[in-house]
Amino acid sequence: MAPLTEQLKAPQPTPTPSRPAVRLTGLTRSFGARTVLDGVDLDIPAGQFVALLGHSGSGKSTLLRAVAGLDHDTAGSGELSTPERVSVVFQDSRLLPWRRVLDNVLLGTPKRDAEGRDAAGRGRAALAEVGLAGRENAWPGQLSGGEQQRAALARSLVREPELLLADEPFGALDALTRIRMHTLLRELWQRHHPSVLLVTHDVDEAAVLADRVLVLDHGRIAVDLTVDLPHPRSYRDPRLGEYRERLLAALGVRPDGEPAGGN
Repeated sequence: MAPLTEQLKAPQPTPTPSRPAVRLTGLTRSFGARTVLDGVDLDIPAGQFVALLGHSGSGKSTLLRAVAGLDHDTAGSGELSTPERVSVVFQDSRLLPWRRVLDNVLLGTPKRDAEGRDAAGRGRAALAEVGLAGRENAWPGQLSGGEQQRAALARSLVREPELLLADEPFGALDALTRIRMHTLLRELWQRHHPSVLLVTHDVDEAAVLADRVLVLDHGRIAVDLTVDLPHPRSYRDPRLGEYRERLLAALGVRPDGEPAGGN
């Protein structure tokens, strides 16, 4: 065997980069004569937390639906690839009112997974993770709005997703509940390490939660911004101000809330 110094000097093999969890190439979606997504290219590395911003009607939810495999009328010149296990959380919790909470969480899952683990046990564990231990037999109507979204998160977690897609999941919640849900989502991401694509209208929400923020404009990704700040983050952190201003400018809004270029 060569001496250690020679081994260190020897050319080292170039590491093979891991394949992104999400890869979109030339993704296009039109509704009649209106093109909503115009050749979108996007890679999301495994385990990355990404937020997607844009004006109403900019195509954010359309993009998310395409990634989720819920829209079969998209076209592309290249590829659309995602992991095998994908879960979606919507703005509405979409719990079935005639099923109890645990039954909602386990909806569509086999009684035992590939490793032989009992689904009911995994469902209870997921509910405990989101702070709903003991509410397994409650009806959805007995839960608050925040609790219903927690149950929706548990339903996604029980599938152990490699990719979690969230379409404005906190938009209908009050401000205090929304902040609590932000903390919960970030903790769950750190614990389970899925890739996350979060669609939101809220610039502060994007900057506080995500490590990368995209702005969709005229059917294309106009801004791709890395938020290089440690977690946990606070809305009061002055370092978020620069990111907030850059994102607002990309959306055509001044920091004072007025449209850019307005009087």
